[in-house]
Amino acid sequence: MAVYTEVTAEELDALLERYDIGELTACKGIAEGVENSNFFLGTDRAQFILTLYEKRVSPGDLPFFLGLMEHLAQNGVSCPTPVHDRSGQVLQTVAGRPAAIVTFLSGYALLKPQPAHCFALGSALAALHESGLTFPLRRENALSLAGWEKLFAALGGMAGKLQPGMPESIGAELQTLRREWPQNLPAGVIHADLFPDNVFFLNDKVSGVIDFYFACNDLLAYDLAICLNAWCFEPDRAFNVTKARALLNGYNSVRQLAPEELEALPLLARGSALRFLLTRLYDWFNTPDTAFVKRKDPMEYWRKLKFHQDVRTPGAYGF
Repeated sequence: MAVYTEVTAEELDALLERYDIGELTACKGIAEGVENSNFFLGTDRAQFILTLYEKRVSPGDLPFFLGLMEHLAQNGVSCPTPVHDRSGQVLQTVAGRPAAIVTFLSGYALLKPQPAHCFALGSALAALHESGLTFPLRRENALSLAGWEKLFAALGGMAGKLQPGMPESIGAELQTLRREWPQNLPAGVIHADLFPDNVFFLNDKVSGVIDFYFACNDLLAYDLAICLNAWCFEPDRAFNVTKARALLNGYNSVRQLAPEELEALPLLARGSALRFLLTRLYDWFNTPDTAFVKRKDPMEYWRKLKFHQDVRTPGAYGF
């Protein structure tokens, strides 16, 4: 979440006139994240989040994202639910951007997840995967192999400014992943961005999952590999096997991984690390200095990629 586009008081008043959600009592921009402009809205009835979808989000994808959130909420997954206006519409236009209001979730994101939280996260991810199997819409993953190659081409040699030799290493890794990427693993709807700041907890239990704007159809185990990268490394970049084992056990407690999915985890984790390395590199060099957002360090995922390149079996993940 972030703020790239400001909303005037007049634009906000005009938007809320379309809804039956009460009188506005508070509005505040949310700084975290790198994709869309987000605002906390408080009314005399409840709390909400207003999201303005920025240029990286295609308007054509919004029915998938918003429909998925509604579908998951109706099937027992705690996530923001799109709010319909008086005419039944969810999508709006605010400050020249597509926009939507969604419900606010109670809870807090963890700064230092512990193994028990990783177990809970794994269970929640598997439940999301199971619930998503009946969602009728489909969206291809724009940030899979073909998308990585486009980002790499757009970067040119800029990555070498951060780390000498990085462009050559990324090019070689792309060739390996293109050659070896699995094709026949179980697939379905994945979240594709389930970082700790996108999962809320209350009393050490998952209270909700947010930010579905990378959700798509892809390999289910790839979503788990994203979580391995996002949840199982310590601030000093050391890999925490105990957290990884808890994450996998939590996932298996709801949906049992097939042997071939487990075998593919090292390669999927490499792909996940490369995906976030490339998007962070792109944002590092292209985010405007005036944006109300903190850029994320690409080198974190460079080091994670190097770790996974040395992994030969899923036993390295504690399983």
